[in-house]
Amino acid sequence: MAENKSNARIAFQGVPGAYSHLACTRVYPGMEVLPCQTFENMFAAVKNGKAKYAMTPIENSVAGRVADIHRLLPESGLYIVGEYFMRVNHHLLALPSATVKSIEVVRSHVHALSQCGKIIDNLRLKPVVHADTAGAAMELKRNGNKSEAVIASELAGKIYGLRSLRRNIEDSKYNTTRFVVMAREATKVKPSAVPLVTSFVFRVRNVPAALYKAMGGFATNGVNMTKLESYMVADSFNATQFYSDVDGHPNDPGLKLALEELAFFSHEIRILGTYEAHPFRYGKGADEPK
Repeated sequence: MAENKSNARIAFQGVPGAYSHLACTRVYPGMEVLPCQTFENMFAAVKNGKAKYAMTPIENSVAGRVADIHRLLPESGLYIVGEYFMRVNHHLLALPSATVKSIEVVRSHVHALSQCGKIIDNLRLKPVVHADTAGAAMELKRNGNKSEAVIASELAGKIYGLRSLRRNIEDSKYNTTRFVVMAREATKVKPSAVPLVTSFVFRVRNVPAALYKAMGGFATNGVNMTKLESYMVADSFNATQFYSDVDGHPNDPGLKLALEELAFFSHEIRILGTYEAHPFRYGKGADEPK
């Protein structure tokens, strides 16, 4: 019974009303959501069988990559089985009795505040950094201060009984977050006409031309690399780990040869998953929650 229940549950980091919560409801509307305090707790919930999936934000078109995620993904023991691109529509939320004139302070995650700088300046609000968007909404509901507002999702407003004073307040209309869906087992997909993405990590030694040589096989075999990010590991500057997304399946002739060549110049290559590409990658818009 417990196993059956966990198969209908998806975990996310944050409190109810977070943008990750919103992504869960849009991709898997029939699943129960499981809020987790930290990313480590979220991954553990899937690994220990408390949830089938984890919905993980990995990067934002305005704010860049989500801190620590690239480090945590390989350590999680999980696999990427899908991706989702979602337009981020921020709302200026306040108590039902508050007005635009009554608010003086706005609280939210540092990225949300930076993404809404224009309205903060126009309304002459004092920005205060909070750990997360939905958490700020929850606290506002508790403290009942009508001189404060928060920047969060419309879902957070509904959950905590707040009113949207302004909607779609983000500076950039292209503000988009990419999420990946994690599971205990990799998806078994075959090379096909359906666009696929393969994500993997690898390490190279910190020596001249190491990365250049490691990447050569992707160029000569015509493999499109859509993402490459580096970060230091194990508190050492002697080796660098890279996270990469490429088009295709590991058994595609070109990608297979590229990975074989990569193995000559790097070590600890680990495939994190092969999964269907979201339509956003080939020209269609990201999903737009309200």
